[in-house]
Amino acid sequence: MTSDTRKIDPSSLRTATRLVHGGVQRSQHGETAEALFLTSGYVYDDAEQAEATFAGTVEHYQYSRFANPTLAMLEQRLCLIEDAEDCRTTATGMAAVNAALLSHLKTGDRVVAARALFGSCHWIVSTLLPKFGIETEFVDGADLEQWKQALSRPANLVLLESPSNPMLEMVDLPAVADLAHAAGAIVVVDNVFATPLLQQPLKLGADVVVYSCTKHMDGQGRVLGGAVLGSKKWINDTLQPFIRNTGPALSAFNAWVLLKGLETMALRVDAAGRSAAAVADFLAEQPGVTRVWYPTRPDHPQQALALKQMTGGGTIVTFEVAGGKDGAFQVMNGFRLIAISNNLGDSKSLATHPATTTHMRIGEDERARLGITDGVIRVSIGLEDVEDIKDDLGAALRCRLA
Repeated sequence: MTSDTRKIDPSSLRTATRLVHGGVQRSQHGETAEALFLTSGYVYDDAEQAEATFAGTVEHYQYSRFANPTLAMLEQRLCLIEDAEDCRTTATGMAAVNAALLSHLKTGDRVVAARALFGSCHWIVSTLLPKFGIETEFVDGADLEQWKQALSRPANLVLLESPSNPMLEMVDLPAVADLAHAAGAIVVVDNVFATPLLQQPLKLGADVVVYSCTKHMDGQGRVLGGAVLGSKKWINDTLQPFIRNTGPALSAFNAWVLLKGLETMALRVDAAGRSAAAVADFLAEQPGVTRVWYPTRPDHPQQALALKQMTGGGTIVTFEVAGGKDGAFQVMNGFRLIAISNNLGDSKSLATHPATTTHMRIGEDERARLGITDGVIRVSIGLEDVEDIKDDLGAALRCRLA
């Protein structure tokens, strides 16, 4: 590595600067962009160094399933953004959720989760964990009394999203964290919708935060990735052995792409968030739209909590149209600019119909409990001119009413 006498302490920098400079480790070549280390293994000076590396008495890369210099730069940058002690990256966001849960839990443990979860997260809690003898219980995340009742007896882990996918339900993170800790549980928060720029769960009482880096961190529809952040002790003692031995490793190339994506994330999230707020206001005035959900709008039932926990409303707008599934499909098929895709947090505006895509497999009854009707459409607002986005939505809605 090069000696850099001009190096600045990244913790003294503001968030947007950390997104550009955080975690950089230059090689002896002094490259400007982060280096991409496409290697599976590493060479030792001698057999003694190899032994000491595996024994943990010296620091040296062993195998890229365990750690990699490009991944290390990404993990350090994410720690700086989140103000977390440590981080491990994974191949996908769902690998991050799965690793965070299964590394901590064992047969006989108990999990309490908010009912409003992404479909795959819901499946892990409702279907996978019980197969290993882990008790699970769902609560309505916005109902603090249900949290109190569920956490009135011992638990080991709490899982939640805030804002939730797709209905943008908020959870009172400090209150739930207090209840969870009193019950003996750690709190795992999926913070994908808010991003670390708009909400930092670790500062609000959470113990672990998970991300799909595929979303806003890449934000340009290129690669998959996930991240788990928490205390150094929990990451090293609990998560790292699981990741090391089960292998949900992020590729170095994807990590490199994510590093480049982070450089512009503050600009993208800010621009898309401002457009999303404008789109939500626009949709609320359109014929055929029966309801709009956006965390910071006055008509959101938890606006006060959103304004307290978040510094912005985010990039996602959810709305409901009359006519159920047929009405929603007519609107979506009328889009010319907005693409139909179940991804989100992209530079392009994307729309999906949760009842038949992301939340199809949780079942009709569970969707009804979450308010995911057949008329609900989730839109991830991109970087197009907001007037063009509104024109596309307006034209599709008029076409549906014609």
